[in-house]
Amino acid sequence: MTPVQQETDRRSGWRASPWTSLIVLALGFFLTMLDVSIVNIAIPDIRDDLGASLSDVLWAVNAYVLVVAVLLITAGRLGDLYGPRRLFLVGVVVFTVFSLVCGLARNPGELIAARAFQGLGAALLLPQTMAMIVSLFPAERRGLALGVWGAVGGVAAVVGPSLGGLLVTALGWEWIFFVNVPVGVAAVVLTLLAVPDVRFDRRHRLDWGGIALASAGLFCLTFPLMEGERFGWAWWTLALLAAAVPAGAAFYAQQRRRQDAEPLVPFALFRDGDYRAMIVVAASVAFGIIGLMLLLTLFFQSALGFSALSAGLALAPPAVISTVLAPFAGRLTDRFDAKAILLAGLLLTAAGMTWTAAIMEVGAAWAAFLPPMVVIGLGNGLLIAPMAAVAMRGMPPQLAGAASGVLNTVRQLGPVTAVTLVGLLVQRRVPGGEAASAAAYAGTLQLGMALPIAAIVVGAVACGPGALRALVAGPRREVP
Repeated sequence: MTPVQQETDRRSGWRASPWTSLIVLALGFFLTMLDVSIVNIAIPDIRDDLGASLSDVLWAVNAYVLVVAVLLITAGRLGDLYGPRRLFLVGVVVFTVFSLVCGLARNPGELIAARAFQGLGAALLLPQTMAMIVSLFPAERRGLALGVWGAVGGVAAVVGPSLGGLLVTALGWEWIFFVNVPVGVAAVVLTLLAVPDVRFDRRHRLDWGGIALASAGLFCLTFPLMEGERFGWAWWTLALLAAAVPAGAAFYAQQRRRQDAEPLVPFALFRDGDYRAMIVVAASVAFGIIGLMLLLTLFFQSALGFSALSAGLALAPPAVISTVLAPFAGRLTDRFDAKAILLAGLLLTAAGMTWTAAIMEVGAAWAAFLPPMVVIGLGNGLLIAPMAAVAMRGMPPQLAGAASGVLNTVRQLGPVTAVTLVGLLVQRRVPGGEAASAAAYAGTLQLGMALPIAAIVVGAVACGPGALRALVAGPRREVP
C-alpha cells in the first residue's frame, strides 16, 4: 500500500477525496500566481504613497520573482525529504504573514524585504502543488487534475490586473496584499483538514553544499538578466552573469559526487527521456508566451496608441480561451498520449504568433488581431496540462518534488530571459526607443516576434518524435 493510500484510508467523506486536496493546492498556487500579476497595476500608487523612486518599486516587484527563481529547486527537494504537505503548509504560512507585512510597510526598504520573504513562501509551496497531484491522483485521472491546476494559473493571470485595479481604486494599494490574508488562512486550515501527509521512509540529510552552489549559480544568472539593463550593463553585472558558468559547473561536479547520498538534484530525473524533452518544452513555452505578451504590449501602446487598459483588454482573449480550455485538454490527456496534444498546442501557438507578426503594422485595426489571438489561445490551452503530465508521468513519487522544482525553475528563467532579450533588441535597433518613428518602432517589434516564434518551434522539435509515435499508436485503450 502506498503512503498516499495509507493516509487516505484514515480519512473519510470529503476529506478522503483527492479533489478536495486539489482545491486546497490550487488555492495556494493561485495566490503565488496572482501576486506576480496583481502588483504591477499598483506601481504608481506605491511610489507616491511611500515616496519611493521607480527603481525602488521595481525592486519590490522583482525581489519576489528573484527569490522564487533561486529557491525553487531547493524547495522541491525539501518536499521530497520532509513531506510535500509540510513544505506546502510552511510556504502558505510564510506567504500569508508577509503579505500582511507588505501591506503594513511604511517605506520602500520594508516593502522590498517583505516581498522577498513573500517570494520565499511562494518558492516553498509552488513545487509541492505539482508533486502532491502526482502522488494523489492515479495516472488515468492525473491529466484532468493537472488541467484544473493549469487553469488556476490562467485565472490568476487574467484576474490579477483587474482585481488589482479595483482594490487600488477602492481601498488603496495595501489591499492588493491584504486580500491574500483571509485566503491564506483558509488554505492553512483546509490543508490541515483535507490534504494527506504523504512521507517516504528515507534519511533526512540535506545537501547544504548543493543548496549553496545552486542558489549562487541561479542568483548569478537571474539577477543580471533582471537588473542588467537598469544598471546599463555595468562591468559587474556582466561579471556576475559570467560567474554563473563556473558556479553551474561546480554544482554539477558536486552533485555528481553526491548521487548516492540524497543530492539536491537526483540525476535519475534525467534518465526519463520524456522529462528531458519537457524541460526544453517548458523553457520554450515560458520564453515564447512572455516574449509575445511583452512585444504585443509595446506594439499596442506605442505603435497603435492604446492606453494601458485597452492594451490589457486586447491581450485578454488568449488568456481567457486557454483558461477555459485547459481542463478539457487535461481530460484529453487522460485518453490520448499527452505528447500528441502538446505538439498540436505548440503548432497552433506558433501559427498564431506568425499570423500576428504578419499584421503588425502601424494603423492596423485591433479587430484584425482577434483571429490570431484566438488561435494562440487555443494553442496555449493545449500546453500546460499535457506538458506537466508528460514530465511527471514516469516520475517516482519520492522524486516528484525535485522534478517539479527543476521544471518550475526552468519556467521561471524563461520569462526573465525573454524580457532581457526583447529589451536589448528594442534598445539596440531603435536607439530612440518609443520616441523613434512609429513605423521604425513597429518594424523592430515585428522583427522581435522571431524570438518567441523560434522558441515555440524549438519546443515542437523537442516533443515531435514522441508525439509522432503517439499518433501512430492512437488512443489509449487501457491505462497501465
